Amino acid sequence: MANVNSMVGAYGPFSSNIDKEAQVAFSEAVEHFAGVKYQPVAVASQVVSGVNYAYFCNATPVYPGAPTYPAMVTVYKPLKDSACITHIERLPY
Repeated sequence: MANVNSMVGAYGPFSSNIDKEAQVAFSEAVEHFAGVKYQPVAVASQVVSGVNYAYFCNATPVYPGAPTYPAMVTVYKPLKDSACITHIERLPY
């Protein structure tokens, strides 16, 4: 999703087409996360020293019958290290 036409410091538009780079960053960031399963639906990126990603997700707590709710998961992917979650916000329905 990080694209050469992106302006440094600004998030681009959200897209439901989550490219391989954005998918890998999300997978790295949530790899050891427990308690809630996040399924990305759309992503926007921000070019910095690396890339910030904002993922609009469906979130489901990991217990039987748990309700799904919308959430925004922000991930930072540095140039050389693994991606990490920087913020999770439960969104209103």
